[in-house]
Amino acid sequence: MTSPFEFSLSRRHLLASLGAGAVCATTFPAFGLTAPVQKIVVIGGGMAGATVAKYLRLWSNKAVEVTIVEPSTTYVSNIMSNLVVTGQYAPALLNYNWSNLIKNHGIKLVKGSVSQVTANGSGWSVSVTGVAAPLLCDRVVVAPGISFDPVLDNIAQPVAVLHAWQAGPQTTQLRDLLAALPPTGTLVMTIPPAPYRCPPGPYERACVIADYLKRNKPGARIVVLDANPDVMAEPANFKNAFSTLYGANLVYLPGRKVKYVTSGISPYSGKVTVDIVGTGFVEEYSGDLLNIIPTQRAGAIAQALGLCDSTGFAPVNGISFESTLRPGIHVIGDAAKTSLPKAGHVGNQGAKICADAMLRILSNQAPYATPTANSACYSPLSSTVASWLTAVYQYEQQPDSSWKYVARDHISTTTGPTEAASASTGNFTKMNTWYKTLMTETYS
Repeated sequence: MTSPFEFSLSRRHLLASLGAGAVCATTFPAFGLTAPVQKIVVIGGGMAGATVAKYLRLWSNKAVEVTIVEPSTTYVSNIMSNLVVTGQYAPALLNYNWSNLIKNHGIKLVKGSVSQVTANGSGWSVSVTGVAAPLLCDRVVVAPGISFDPVLDNIAQPVAVLHAWQAGPQTTQLRDLLAALPPTGTLVMTIPPAPYRCPPGPYERACVIADYLKRNKPGARIVVLDANPDVMAEPANFKNAFSTLYGANLVYLPGRKVKYVTSGISPYSGKVTVDIVGTGFVEEYSGDLLNIIPTQRAGAIAQALGLCDSTGFAPVNGISFESTLRPGIHVIGDAAKTSLPKAGHVGNQGAKICADAMLRILSNQAPYATPTANSACYSPLSSTVASWLTAVYQYEQQPDSSWKYVARDHISTTTGPTEAASASTGNFTKMNTWYKTLMTETYS
């Protein structure tokens, strides 16, 4: 039987029409779904949640009833939000909703927050705040995205920080404070230890902010304090941009992990004290504006439902994304503990693997044993040029019975993702097409 996840794509096709991804196969499994109608509740309507809901309906020929539970009226995309920070794009570019999924696929939407998920016979009972009766279903998908660990001051008290790592009000707040930065001011940005949402994202933000400063406030600079030992994605293109495009406007310092933050008088100003990783020494950096990106873990509901381990993320079976702690519940997207990067397109891909596996399970079939997910993203390095990163992630069982998704260049099959040879204006144009394609594919 051919799986939706067996596919072959040229790099050009992968990048130009990325939204197709795992959907591009021509043969799909025959799911033997029978009456009564089986029901699935999806908690969270972001990239992963919307995708799994859509493809559960699409691949089951609408034989499965799917309900999304989502507290928000609008999904605000994290992808492209860095260009909202610099004022290049309008915030409205990031906004999507679920109306097309409802109209085109018959997905149900319940507005509210899940408070509890309890076993109910062979299925589940999902309690939603403000909804009188619980939602009864056969399986649950949890797709809550991420939550943030508190950032502390020098007496271990939580400090309010401006991270703008969950697109929305903080995105425009960072935009406004960047515009108000003094002509010779300093913005200090911190990058948390991996794993975090969108591996290239912090370096992308550093570049587009440095570009903004170079054009509008040439006497100002951004200081980037990275808890990781090196640039975590697209290192060649980002390091080239740091050194050749931005010079004194951007200072990049790896191996600096936030110890505590001291707030200043102005909003989100102050000092960042960091440990120099592996040395026992500390340093202090002052900023007129602090953009502190905290360490991350799975969204709060995943924590509350007992789906997460000590890492803060939810361990899952790699071929089905079924929780290893609460079987019958699946966890997808940024909340899942896998070797896949935490990113929007990968969330879309993992959701399709999960949808395929769930339909097989509901049909008394075994999940496909070797799923594959492609990954691609574009990163703006300025207001006019962009780079890209692509890989195919193949599920592989390890000799010690563990598993992981192994990144490979999908043409040469060498291990690891591939980045663009250089940034270009052509890539910047393709980036906009990629974004529109991915978001339309997810929310239509």
